[in-house]
Amino acid sequence: MKFSFKAVWNNKCPQCRAGDLYKSPFQFSDPLAMYDKCSNCQLDYNPEPGFYFGAMIISYAISSWMLLLPALLLVFKFDWSVNQAMIFALFLAAITYFKILRGSRALYLHLMIKYDKSSRNSDNSASKYDKSIF
Repeated sequence: MKFSFKAVWNNKCPQCRAGDLYKSPFQFSDPLAMYDKCSNCQLDYNPEPGFYFGAMIISYAISSWMLLLPALLLVFKFDWSVNQAMIFALFLAAITYFKILRGSRALYLHLMIKYDKSSRNSDNSASKYDKSIF
């Protein structure tokens, strides 16, 4: 089992899938409050400066298609006005913003770091660059 959408959706560590990525409870003032390391396998969640710039591209791709396709469908199939479709797209963006923001970071981290079931419940610390695909 190499990739798990369940682990991405639940914001779990990509290496052990047991530790949490984000601090809880969720705070609107700091939606990207992440732990520095996994509480279970000690994987460093910030492997290098600027690591999460790739997550911005993923976030942009997900949200642009998620907003564009329904808007086009509403305008061309259901004869909504462009203003009505834009209001719907803004509403959809508002209710999904934080999940996409956090989910794109989790997805990017899961794409870059391999799952290692031997690291589950392990006491040894992981190096910054251990278990990466590079």
